Amino acid sequence: MYEVVSQELIAPSVSRTRIRAPQIAKKRQAGQFVLVRTEELGERIPLTIADADTDEGTITIITQGVGYSTKSINALGVGGALLDVVGPLGNPTHVERFGTVVCIGGGIGIAPMFPIAQAMKKAGNKVISVLGARNEDLLILEDEMAGVSDEVLVTTDDGSHGTKGLVTDTLRALIERGEKIDLVVTVGPVIMMEKVCEITRELGIPAMASLNPIMIDGTGMCGGCRVEVGGETKFACVDGPEFDGNSVDFDQLKKRLRMYQKIESAARVRHDDEGGCKLDGA
Repeated sequence: MYEVVSQELIAPSVSRTRIRAPQIAKKRQAGQFVLVRTEELGERIPLTIADADTDEGTITIITQGVGYSTKSINALGVGGALLDVVGPLGNPTHVERFGTVVCIGGGIGIAPMFPIAQAMKKAGNKVISVLGARNEDLLILEDEMAGVSDEVLVTTDDGSHGTKGLVTDTLRALIERGEKIDLVVTVGPVIMMEKVCEITRELGIPAMASLNPIMIDGTGMCGGCRVEVGGETKFACVDGPEFDGNSVDFDQLKKRLRMYQKIESAARVRHDDEGGCKLDGA
């Protein structure tokens, strides 16, 4: 069992949870993830390690309560525990001194972007972070991202904070102002990453996209996390989770993510009928 040391809501239905997992905290690197399970018959879901404290022996995960498992995590509360936490899994982010790195995080994707931006900055890069959300209330980790970036640019769909528009508008604005971009890293909704990579592909800018398809065992054995990159089949759990964004088949990825929508919807209703999240209304 993996004890919850602290848990707080940082946006509606989004919780930041610190879990005692000292061995994982020691070994994790930017871009890696854990597979977690809340109960014996529960699904295994991949969650990026958003932060770690080796002195306290804790890792931090950030979850948006949209399905049964994520809502169950958000309902644990301090003193609760996850049944399984396996990791660190996946390949670490390839970090070197590229030059200027634009880190584009959308919605909950800002959470996995934080350790990546942190590592890129530590390697000596100029880091420009572009953060996107539907509205100001749903924007997360702005202050944390500012602490590891040379510049932070915020966009919201409704204009309630930062610039009204999409992250792709801001990326184009950076290019138009003459910013020489050596690498774009993008994490967030699939449609957002797809649109970002359409721009980078068009302009010949190297891009990395962090993919989060359906995963089961996290070892490459089950094949559930298959993605197509450059015409080749890859497994996100062992070959990724980050891939050349300019070569990802996003159409196939979207189809695979829709495979279990009916089952997920039924499970979400069951969770809500069982009592919901302890942090709601806190």
